[in-house]
This record gives sequence, structure tokens and C-alpha cells, in this order.
Amino acid sequence: MGLADLHIHTVYSYDGTASISAVLKYAADYAKLDVIAITDHDSIEGVCEALELAPSYGIEVIPGSEVSTADGHLLALFVEQAVPSGLSLYDTVMRVGELGGICIAAHPTARGTSSLSFEKIYEVLQKPETRKILVGVEAFNGGLVYTRSNPLVEWKARLLPLAQVGNSDAHVIQAIGQGATEFIGRTAAELRSALETGATKVRKGRGLDGWAVLRRYIPYYLMRKLGWVVYNPHPQAAFTYARLSRVRGCQQSLAA
Repeated sequence: MGLADLHIHTVYSYDGTASISAVLKYAADYAKLDVIAITDHDSIEGVCEALELAPSYGIEVIPGSEVSTADGHLLALFVEQAVPSGLSLYDTVMRVGELGGICIAAHPTARGTSSLSFEKIYEVLQKPETRKILVGVEAFNGGLVYTRSNPLVEWKARLLPLAQVGNSDAHVIQAIGQGATEFIGRTAAELRSALETGATKVRKGRGLDGWAVLRRYIPYYLMRKLGWVVYNPHPQAAFTYARLSRVRGCQQSLAA
């Protein structure tokens, strides 16, 4: 069985605290993941760098982003062009489909962040053209402060004709893999097939409670505000800290 985490943030998100290289290092060597998705907020800036570095770390990367739709956050996967924010859920899903990608509903009904309602997800799924694009729902999110809401989300997710996935929603590297998705195979292509056929299984991690957020995220976030982020200079090297201005790699836009 393969293991994937499809909701990870890096320094290319305003609230991410780790470089692309640090994310790849932790995901491969510590979380033991086969596939990850880089899903920075409304940005694909880190995609080029992630795809370029991933083979050196022995892990496969799915290009994507977490899109801020008018109805809540949506994970756009297998896209190498930016998806506009602010569109309706329906219009966003259709745009992702035009780009050859698929979608997962991120942290539905979660408090404290912009989240889709199950009613809106169900409404969009009534349109036949969306069903091959919106293929999954985050039944477990290991990075939410309010992890106690996950059991209700998991129950509601079972009522939808969608693949159920677990993700970390990691903003610090230690959270990577705290929610994950099991699938038959090891590759991104096999994972996509599993998502499209509903053949995935949620793997739950410990998640982050309020104390974990204070203890882990806030110090890293403050360091980010001061211009320092977690960095890995080489696949075999230990983690270190580096100036944000020095860790940004491939900056080219992948937009057509």
C-alpha cells in the first residue's frame, strides 16, 4: 500500500514555515510517504522547485494549490497553472477540470478557516459534469486546531459519493503525515486512479491540539516573520534555518 499526504504548505504560502527541500526531506525520511501534494494558498510558485527537487529525495510530488473559492477552500491537484481565487465552487471545479486536474474538498465545515459546507459540496455534485473532477473529501485533517470536529466530518463524508482522504494540512514539517491517505500502488498516477474510483483509505495521525499549535506553530511562524525558515541544504543533510530570501528556488511561473 502507498501512503500520501495531499495537503502541505511551504514558504510559498503566507503562513508556511518550511522550504520545499525541508518538506521533501521530512516527508520522505520521517513520515515515510510515497507521494505528497504541495498545496500552497492560491499559489503554484513552489511547484517548479518541488518537481525539480523531488527525485533527489526519493518521493513523488503532485503539483497543486489550495484555492480560496467563494464558498470555501478547495484542493486543486495535478494542475501546473494557477487557479483564480474568488470563483464559486462550481466554477473553480470546472476550471481545475479544464487544466486536467482533480479536486478534493478541504477541511469541510472546519471552524476558524474558510471551509466548504457539506450542503454546497452536495449541491455541486448534482451537476454531472463535476463528478469526474471533484473526486474526494478530506475526512480527516491532522492540522486542525479543532480536531474534535473530525469524527462528525468523517461520518458526513461517508454520505458523499467521493473518495475519503486523510491529510495533514501541515504548516510546520512535524505535522506532515499526521493525516494521510492509503492507496494501492506507490505512484502519483496510481493514487489519482484510486481517488477517481473511491479506492482510498484514511490513515489518522494524532492531529494538533491547541497546546501543540502554541508549542510548534507559533514559534516557527514568528521565525518566518523575522525572515527565517526551516531549510534542508542537501538530501543527506540535517535540517537547519536559512533566510527566506536565500531559500526560494525556481521562481518561474508555470502559467501558460
